[in-house]
Amino acid sequence: MSKLHSHYFACIFIPYRRVICGPNTIDVPVIPIWKLLIKEVLNPFYVFQLFSVCLWFAEDYMEYAAAIIIMSLLSISLTVYDLRQQSVKLQRLVESHNNIMVTVCRNKEGIQELESHHLVPGDMMVLKEGKALLPCDAILISGQCIVNESMLTGESIPVTKTQLPYADNLKPWRMHCAEDYKKHVLFCGTEVIQTKGDDRGVVKAVVLQTGFNTAKGDLVRSILYPKPMNFKLYRDALRFLMCLIALATIGMIYTVCVFALNGEEAGEVVKKALDVVTIAVPPALPAALTTGIIYTQRRLKKKGIFCISPQRINMCGQLNLICFDKTGTLTEDGLDLWGLLPSEGNCFQDVHRFPTDHNLPWGQVFRAMVTCHSLIVLEGKIQGDPLDVKMFEATNWVIDDSSEHQNEGQRSTHTTFVRPGPKANSASVEGIAILHQFPFSSALQRMSVIAQETGGEKQVFTKGAPETVATLCRAETVPPNFESKLLFYTAQGFRVIGVACKSLQVEKQSTDLTREEVESDLTFLGLLIMENRLKRETKPVLEELSAAHIRSVMVTGDNIQTAVTVARNAGMISPTNRVILVEANKIPGSFSASVTWKPLEENKTEDYGILDSVSQTGRRISLAVESGQFHFAMSGKSYQIVAQHFSNLLPKLLLNSTVFARMSPSQKASLVEDFQKLDYFVGMCGDGANDCGALKVAHAGISLSEQEASVASPFTSRTPSIACVPELIREGRAALVTSFCMFKYMALYSTIQYLGVLLLYWQLNSFGNYQFLFQDLAITTVIGMTMSFTEAYPKLVPYRPPSQLISPPLLLSVILNILFSLGMQIFGFIMVQKQSWYSKTDIYSACLSVNSHMKNTSSVSSLGLPGVTDGGPTEMDNGYKSYENTTVWLLSTINCLIIALVFSKGKPFRQPIYTNYVFVLVLVGQLGVCLFLVFADIDDLYSKMDEAIIENRTLWLLLKTTFQYRSKSHYKRLQRMLEQDSAWPPLNKTFFSDSVAVSVEEDMGCHSNPTFDSSEDAL
Repeated sequence: MSKLHSHYFACIFIPYRRVICGPNTIDVPVIPIWKLLIKEVLNPFYVFQLFSVCLWFAEDYMEYAAAIIIMSLLSISLTVYDLRQQSVKLQRLVESHNNIMVTVCRNKEGIQELESHHLVPGDMMVLKEGKALLPCDAILISGQCIVNESMLTGESIPVTKTQLPYADNLKPWRMHCAEDYKKHVLFCGTEVIQTKGDDRGVVKAVVLQTGFNTAKGDLVRSILYPKPMNFKLYRDALRFLMCLIALATIGMIYTVCVFALNGEEAGEVVKKALDVVTIAVPPALPAALTTGIIYTQRRLKKKGIFCISPQRINMCGQLNLICFDKTGTLTEDGLDLWGLLPSEGNCFQDVHRFPTDHNLPWGQVFRAMVTCHSLIVLEGKIQGDPLDVKMFEATNWVIDDSSEHQNEGQRSTHTTFVRPGPKANSASVEGIAILHQFPFSSALQRMSVIAQETGGEKQVFTKGAPETVATLCRAETVPPNFESKLLFYTAQGFRVIGVACKSLQVEKQSTDLTREEVESDLTFLGLLIMENRLKRETKPVLEELSAAHIRSVMVTGDNIQTAVTVARNAGMISPTNRVILVEANKIPGSFSASVTWKPLEENKTEDYGILDSVSQTGRRISLAVESGQFHFAMSGKSYQIVAQHFSNLLPKLLLNSTVFARMSPSQKASLVEDFQKLDYFVGMCGDGANDCGALKVAHAGISLSEQEASVASPFTSRTPSIACVPELIREGRAALVTSFCMFKYMALYSTIQYLGVLLLYWQLNSFGNYQFLFQDLAITTVIGMTMSFTEAYPKLVPYRPPSQLISPPLLLSVILNILFSLGMQIFGFIMVQKQSWYSKTDIYSACLSVNSHMKNTSSVSSLGLPGVTDGGPTEMDNGYKSYENTTVWLLSTINCLIIALVFSKGKPFRQPIYTNYVFVLVLVGQLGVCLFLVFADIDDLYSKMDEAIIENRTLWLLLKTTFQYRSKSHYKRLQRMLEQDSAWPPLNKTFFSDSVAVSVEEDMGCHSNPTFDSSEDAL
């Protein structure tokens, strides 16, 4: 017996290992509220807010400062509450891990019960019967376990774990964490469903990793410290913020020069200069970028798509390549057993169809079908791999777990017993015991079992990839037309499984045999043909992605010919396009390798003969290559060799590769990374079983799982179809466009306000606090909350939204809007001074200080404004009332509404703006308020808003003329009728009462003075 199996951990080393490795705990303490509060308050955003509030209080801007404090406190409270809830949920997720009671066997202390946090690497655990959670990573050294790894992979199918072979125990223990040893490793956080003991009825496992070094600890660490996303949008946002800071610096210099040259006090100059910073740099900019993400996440949840990494939603809008798993993703989860192609005497026999043909006769193939699987009975139902379930159900046998032990030599082993069911054909045996399993390995592409009939000899049954199984068989048992038959069925999209067996004559116990000893010199039995239908959503979704110029790639562990056929049937490969098989092989006896390109042609004939000559095929391939209508297909083995030996060739192959077959989980993850190196935005869609690595590495990993959220991927779709992929891309594009719209709006809103303030500074004037409050809260905040309500456009267009804020089109848009806003404000500033009702003021004297200006009363006449003397604008209520102030403020406010309408993009990435009813109503309401302020002429309102009452009679007359407004008063109607009557008044005519009946209304029996009423009509 090897050291790992026989060695009991010496107690003397336990303290040293505990010091080195630490306790077996995943401590995620609930963060105290005061810590969260301090951390949130020290956020640069809130520090800047605090600076702004202090400045506003110093300038007596009480209302606006109070509003900002209330909003900030509300935002901080909600954020702290959310973080606290997340901390509590995560702590509850791991708290049970630290309090699990385990049975440990130590050499001096013997078997004892202790809490899991006392475990150290090297401890030997004894697993008892019944369900239990694993508190650490451990390697199974005796017995067998059935575990549920759904927490790690999102796949709910039970997984069988077998003991580590004795021959492998001489290797260092850390090597057992590698990919090839996963079938022996029990991962922390998984649930043990069922245990099967060894000859002594016990199940033992040696602790490998503890605490945060375990699989569960790694997941918790990834949640606590997620990998930062390198997205251009966020980098460009910071750069643009630097540009705004530079703009604020220019404004500060301008402010200091204007106020200092006019003799203002130093303290006042500093306050005015700092005001410019709070205006030019919008503190709400970071929050604006996340607004669209929050609403998008809610919409995705309603559609059954759950997200645990919201920052990746914007990245979904840039996806241009999607990798799909095949089985369970593009095709149905369940496989149907289509037929069996048995082999006897080195020749294939007639195909046996299921279930149309008669029942399968008893023989070696039948024995393989009832034994070569890893099925279990859980709560009265057979569970396991869908392929195994369909294969076993076709035999009409049943699994009997009631008899769990069978004598094997001098030892008793825990077995799975299968026997004929009520509907099964009569067999010459009472049943078969499955003594030992070598579970399916993705790397080896096969599984094997050791079985024994009641009173019979031991036999080995193996099934797996036909090419792999054939290499393990004796050459004389493999039919010479094996490859052509395999190609014939895989070309039709069938999933083909090879089956083999041999008699076991060795004297060793089943558990003592190595896999190499068992899986050698086999006899080839035939091919199981499984039908795997496409899901009905697959083809329409792939066609939609293709129309949107989003590339689709298949990454599967299945046969390459089957994968190519499925790709053709699904629409990934057009019928007119050619497939070129890339084969790479290592040259025996050297460190070099070779790569060849071969045309992969389909053929539907039974003999699979060559229909076309080599020259015709070559010409077709050459034409396809010249026109670009070709696709590469390669196996995982070839991909790995090309990556190692032809690294300069790999990017060229990836540009046209569509099918990757026989890929292991690690190769899938490497492939996604290689695509990302070519600057593709890569999405990965799989069932979560063998795709965990690729799902995490991709920009957007989508797991098709019935669970609400899986840590295996950032996104989880409850609907098990790829219809979620275009839905996620649509919502990602809409969220990305919303982020851009909000960013441009917030930047331009602050710039418009900044320009207006600088313009008024020229007259030593500024906006009042209620004017700022109206723009910041009633306009900008409400628009920011409602602009993101616009949903995604239902159609994917063949181009993506821009991913860069610092780009010529966007900069041109921003600059043109800034120039338009500046032009509007300067135009209004100048034109208001040219009105007849405006008492002109020397524009240069306006630059003088207020005190000196008020002394020079000879140069300024009265403006007739409340609170304004003949000396010029007087500071009242922390603002200035003047015609220029009111004009510039109204124009800048309306301009904010204009840019909100302009920047709220609709098609092609979002629904038209009119579908966002709330946003439209908000804009209409805000515009109505602005127009009301123009025409209201309410002294108290204008005084509160620090506005001057501007003469608006000319504008009112213009509006009446434009909309042809007429008074409904009775005398007005009579006046309009008289104006159109050319016979009125009847000069030189006499009317008599007895000859003419005069109607007061029709014959003008009344008279009005149009000269007197003309002024009223204009009102």
